[in-house]
Amino acid sequence: MTEVTTQTQDGVLVMTINRPEAKNAVNRAVAEAMAAAMEELDANDDLRVGIVTGAGGTFCSGMDLKAFLTGELPMVKGKGFAGFVESPPKKPLIAAVDGYALAGGMEVAITCDLLVANAKAQFGIPETKRGLAAAAGGLMRLPRQVPPRIAMELALTGDFISAQRGYEIGFVNRVVETPAIDGALELAAKISANGPLAVRVSKQVIVESRGWSDGEMWAKQQEIVGPVMTSQDAREGAAAFAQKRAPNWTGK
Repeated sequence: MTEVTTQTQDGVLVMTINRPEAKNAVNRAVAEAMAAAMEELDANDDLRVGIVTGAGGTFCSGMDLKAFLTGELPMVKGKGFAGFVESPPKKPLIAAVDGYALAGGMEVAITCDLLVANAKAQFGIPETKRGLAAAAGGLMRLPRQVPPRIAMELALTGDFISAQRGYEIGFVNRVVETPAIDGALELAAKISANGPLAVRVSKQVIVESRGWSDGEMWAKQQEIVGPVMTSQDAREGAAAFAQKRAPNWTGK
């Protein structure tokens, strides 16, 4: 069985964790396959956006504890858990969450730049219930995405929350009644329609600027954004607007 399946659709790479019999728990094979898929996403100029989802109605139940007990670690050196939580791709990444996104599964979801959830989805970092800690990003990323006291409560109690609650506190972008992949593809289409250079540097500035001081932020932003403002795509965007037509992006 292929642990991670990939499908390309209109410039979007859909990566599906394919272990439904194990609630899509992440083992070493999943981590290695996800790492390879993320490398393909960044390397292939025809791809604009990535989507991560799970097979069989569940997003991901976290680390494969049975494999963990045998000494197998579900990570890739330099890339971390699931093959990308420590080194996400440069291109936008959307999580499409159905069912449960728990422990490492929630950490995979919040590593993505955007998150679409089915209305019945459930989220949680219950590692403390198993004597573990949410060390694949839950303890660091979640407080950046929701109020710190709420992140603290989720980490210390291990309680689950609904998709609607996730939307209310800010880490879920959209809640849909249909399978989450439908909403994720709709969101990906909106991103894919925009200039690829502009999209990439916009993500880069938002991610990297968290560590910039007030004194350096404008200069650092200019270093990244400056080349885009004088690119062929920038001229094409202006021309397309003036001519009332869709732009033809070249990524240059």
